[in-house]
Amino acid sequence: MLKKKQMESGRFRRKRRVRKKIFGTTERPRLTVYRSNQGVYAQLIDDLGGTTLAAASYNDKEKREEFAELDKSDQAKAVGKLLAERAKEQGIVKAVFDRNGFIYHGRVAAVAEGAREAGLQF
Repeated sequence: MLKKKQMESGRFRRKRRVRKKIFGTTERPRLTVYRSNQGVYAQLIDDLGGTTLAAASYNDKEKREEFAELDKSDQAKAVGKLLAERAKEQGIVKAVFDRNGFIYHGRVAAVAEGAREAGLQF
């Protein structure tokens, strides 16, 4: 549970403000990014059904050893590519980007760049 101090932090205020406008559907899901100190996580979410359609992270079982050799920004770009590949397997080609209150810079931008390179449109 979030404490009041956390809820009033800048990231959570930005997150709420952005989420008022962004909404994911089955045809065009919401690509949300979470950035931690260790790595980055990305998901494609259908807000209508409340389900996660595809997910990828720096700690993914299939690519863990490969991601461990990269630095954090290259890792984030690879996570974006992996997520886009998984989305294409399910027939998803368009998405809405949700930066989740994080500034669109560095690793968050790298995830978006990697997803675009792999063919996901947003």
